[in-house]
Amino acid sequence: MTAVRDGAEAGTAAPAPAPADSVRAVPLRRPGLRIAAVALVFLLVFLLEGWITNPRMRWGTVGEFLFSPVIMEGLRTTLLLTVLAMTLGIVGGVLLAVLRMSRNPILANLIWCYIWVFRGTPLLVQLLFWYFLSAILPKVGLGVPWGPTFVEVETNTLITQMAAAVLGLGLHEAAYMAEIVRAGITSVDDGQNEAAQALGMTRRQTLRRIVLPQALRIIIPPTGNQAISMLKTTSLVFAIAVPELLTSIQGIYSRNFQQVPLLMVACFWYLVATSVLNVGQFYLERRYGRGSSRALPPTPLQRLRAAARKNREETSR
Repeated sequence: MTAVRDGAEAGTAAPAPAPADSVRAVPLRRPGLRIAAVALVFLLVFLLEGWITNPRMRWGTVGEFLFSPVIMEGLRTTLLLTVLAMTLGIVGGVLLAVLRMSRNPILANLIWCYIWVFRGTPLLVQLLFWYFLSAILPKVGLGVPWGPTFVEVETNTLITQMAAAVLGLGLHEAAYMAEIVRAGITSVDDGQNEAAQALGMTRRQTLRRIVLPQALRIIIPPTGNQAISMLKTTSLVFAIAVPELLTSIQGIYSRNFQQVPLLMVACFWYLVATSVLNVGQFYLERRYGRGSSRALPPTPLQRLRAAARKNREETSR
């Protein structure tokens, strides 16, 4: 009280706190980063200019074959292979993950062996194995083991080139998806299972209604990466002569010897397809991320609106 009184008698008042709006944070200046950014932009423009203006790129050839019927048919086959293989891989991965976590040790170890074999051998070897299966198994039959066969069909008739590609890609993918799904299931807190059991739910009901919906938040991001990877991995089926995108392009440039322009066509369509998958993955992650975070990531349209609003505010000032 004495100090306050003395200050008041001396005519000195305590300084008033500054309003929060008047405080402006000034970011630390980093001239080195700006110089590096300008140098990288200059280097990128230089490389793009040299690449675009190079007469050996033959952009006319790129435009000529960009929408060629043969290439469009190859693109359709690539997309079909991706959808079929990922469907088989996801369904098989979920089943394998659930069986891998079974309380039956024999069943769990058998699934572990499946995952070990299919993840441990190259995909190209598996594709060739399915393609040449008829060499060791000319016919496939349905009947009693070590007994009579009721139905019998030639292996080449049953497993065509397309079927061999789907089996090779899908069964290989199922081994990876099994581990992704298992990681998502184990990420769910054990209390969720205990609460479901307390409510009288069976193990199957708990898995379908409680665990898997929560695990999807963990499963979807790596599954999206696997789908994008699968789209590009389908190019390996050239080894069994399936006419997908890259195989169709190889057939064209083996005749006109324009390898680089036609490979640019392949890169264009792969980039278009992967961009569409990226957008789908973003919206799936955003949908299943609800409830795990207070603020969802903005969509591209929301980002554009926010940028336009900020630009208008800065212009009005």
